[in-house]
Parts: sequence; structure tokens; C-alpha cells
Amino acid sequence: MKLVTFSHDGSTRVGRLEGDVVVDLGGSGLPRDMVALLETGAQRAATADGPRLALDQEVKLEAPVLRPAKILGVGLNYADHVAESGREPPEVPMIFNKQSTAVAGPFDPIHLPRVSDKLDYEGELALVIGRACRHVPKQRAHEVIAGYTVANDVSVRDWQLRSATFTMGKSFDTHCPIGPALVSADELGGAPSGLELRTFVNGEKRQHSNTRELIFDCFTLVEHLSTAFTLLPGDLILTGTPAGVGISMKPPKWLCAGDVVRIEIEGLGAIENTVIAEPETERI
Repeated sequence: MKLVTFSHDGSTRVGRLEGDVVVDLGGSGLPRDMVALLETGAQRAATADGPRLALDQEVKLEAPVLRPAKILGVGLNYADHVAESGREPPEVPMIFNKQSTAVAGPFDPIHLPRVSDKLDYEGELALVIGRACRHVPKQRAHEVIAGYTVANDVSVRDWQLRSATFTMGKSFDTHCPIGPALVSADELGGAPSGLELRTFVNGEKRQHSNTRELIFDCFTLVEHLSTAFTLLPGDLILTGTPAGVGISMKPPKWLCAGDVVRIEIEGLGAIENTVIAEPETERI
């Protein structure tokens, strides 16, 4: 099952993606918000029916989870990325936070910040928690995962690296595009292992790896994180990026306004985001 959050005819609601068609579940009696759907049991969405809407200019795919309670990132989780970073492989997962306001849709623009030109991409597999859980053993982690999606852990490198923690450099608005759908494990043969991951910038392939190369896999990450705190429905865990990020190129290749970043993961689809100058807006 592939679940989406979409906007159509002035409202935003949840649907089921079937090829190039969205089955609108807004009138089926199910919650219209993804987190609420997960809380009440997403499996009901597999058989619910509704109007069928073609993916066109009137149907806009949004981030599957609009405002996760938590976004947890994992650093240095592919050996080739560890090597290009000049670091040693971590003995335990390296965890950081991204703020929920960083979330953007699968085809929304990415802002080039006013305060930095060191903008970088990180193509990643992400998982979404399906129910509240704590102290989850690795062998049961699959039970609490609602599904998987594509993510770009957009990073403002100078802000990231000048501090002892990554939060500021990882949390600018629009710097966590995800989507296009929340894909259940049965669509992937039960686990997200062996999926090809590719990142392109303006059509140039920058990253190419496979999720089997993760140092700490999805189930290990759930076990590790749930040791410390309760994971909630809709929580988003970004599992790390492989080699090929812009900062590690010689010279570094930063993203510029007008660049198009496309990230594809086998079985999950693709997100594609255009970099634009941060709009001249203030909220005071």
C-alpha cells in the first residue's frame, strides 16, 4: 500500500496511490490527516474506496506526514560516506534532530538561505513510525514501522559544522523534503534492504548506493532510539546518506538557485526539488 497526503479542490487529505491515480479517502470515514490515520490503524486504508483523481495540476502531493512530532537523523551511516568524511565508523548510531518545520513536499522548492551559500543535499531512506512504542527489540521493530519514504536531508554546511550539534544546520525551513508516498513494507518484500538509491543534481548522478550498505539498519535504529524515548505515530527517522555529497567534492559543489535535486529509491519512487532563493518574508 502506498499512502499519500495531497491537496485538491481547496483541502488537504489522505489518499491511496495506485499508479498515476490517487484514491481519495477523504469521504470514507477515515481520518484526513496521516498521523491520525496511523493512530487509528492505517490498514483500513487498504480497502477503503473513494473518488479516483488523476495526478495532474489539480492534485498536489504533499509531504506524507506534514508535521512529524520528531524528525531524527542519523549521521555517518554508510561506510563510503564515512570514508569521504575522513572519520572513523561510529560504534553506536550518531543521532541528531531536524525541526518539524523543515518538512517540505516531494516536489516543493528548497530555499537557498539568505545567510549561507553552503547548501548541500543528502539522499536518504526514511522510515515512519506507525504506533507509539518504547524499548522495541530489533526483531520486533518491523511491527512499529508504518512504512518508508524518500528524503533529502538538506544541510547548510557552515551552520552545521561550526557548532557542536547539527540542529541549526539541518533545520532550515524546507530542508526536509519527503515523499512521494508512505510505502508499506509488503510493497518491498517485507524489509527495505537491497534498494537502489540515486541522487541527481541537474541530471548529473552524484550519489549511487544500496540500502544494504547501511551500517545500522532500520530495525537497529528503532531499537536504539526507543531505548531512550517513546516513538510516536508519524515520527520520521532519516537513516543516513551515502558518499557523493557536495561538500566532499574537490572543490565542493554547493547547490545554487535554479538547481534541481532528484532522489530516487527503488520501490519508493522519487522526489524532485528546485532550489530557489529564500523568499523575502518575515514573521514577527
